[in-house]
Amino acid sequence: MSKNNGKSEKAEYEFYQPAKKRTFGQMLYDPQEGTYFGRTAKSWGQLMLFYGIFYIVLATLFSICMQGLLSTISNTEPKWQLKDSLIGTNPGLGFRPLSEQTERGSVIEFDGKKPAESDYWIELIDEFLIDYNHTEGREMKHCGFGQTHNPTDVCVVNTELFGACSKANNYGYKTNEPCIFLKLNKIFGWVPEVYDAPEKGMPEDLTRLITNTSQEERKQIWVSCNGHLGKDKENFQNISYYPSQGFPSFYYPYLNQPGYLSPLVAVQFHSPPKGQMLDVECRAWAKNVIYSGSARDRMGSVTFQIVVE
Repeated sequence: MSKNNGKSEKAEYEFYQPAKKRTFGQMLYDPQEGTYFGRTAKSWGQLMLFYGIFYIVLATLFSICMQGLLSTISNTEPKWQLKDSLIGTNPGLGFRPLSEQTERGSVIEFDGKKPAESDYWIELIDEFLIDYNHTEGREMKHCGFGQTHNPTDVCVVNTELFGACSKANNYGYKTNEPCIFLKLNKIFGWVPEVYDAPEKGMPEDLTRLITNTSQEERKQIWVSCNGHLGKDKENFQNISYYPSQGFPSFYYPYLNQPGYLSPLVAVQFHSPPKGQMLDVECRAWAKNVIYSGSARDRMGSVTFQIVVE
């Protein structure tokens, strides 16, 4: 016989008693136990107090972190600039018009005798030049070589100087002499180091141009367009650049000035071969513009194709 007279054996074989079933009303409020949704008023109060303090502390810590972060950020300039930034110090060269239809890629194909085809590219250029044609209310000045100006001045990009690449001439698309607009990507604080003398490796036409340009007007990021990979050189003897064959240095640096617009170079291709793809590479020339013609790591240049039917 067990020393505890069988009490432990009795407790060992007691079965768990399930909780009494409750109605929905008792779940909301049980008058016998004085609970609301399974908790007493005191329990609910303690729970709310805990979470109230928890979220107040969490919000305070979040506010302190955000204030600390925002105190290191400027509204007018990026924290990391030039070599310290992800963009770096080498501006990319872009072109317009660029179709929104991805299947077209960088191919500009049209027939000037077919209004629907030429109008498509004309409308893309119109849209691109909206900001350049509507400068009302902006503090801008007409800059020129030899003038003194502050780095924060905003120089006008005068679209009236685009010559045959004007809106009045339909940018040359009605006469099968298309115009392409080139621009450099904006990099905060970047100042071009220009070539004030011809450089080895420059195209002959650009070498002649620099030689025949006054010393004062050589302060430009020069531009040249030729056949990509040396192809079709004979088709690049008759090209016009407006308003000049480069981006004047007085447009730089870009300092996030209100109303700033990147300078443009309009390139017109006269008498391109009919029904033949013209593979074009345009390059920017400056001492601090690194060039790479690699399709994978292209720098300082841009390629596109023109097909005139």
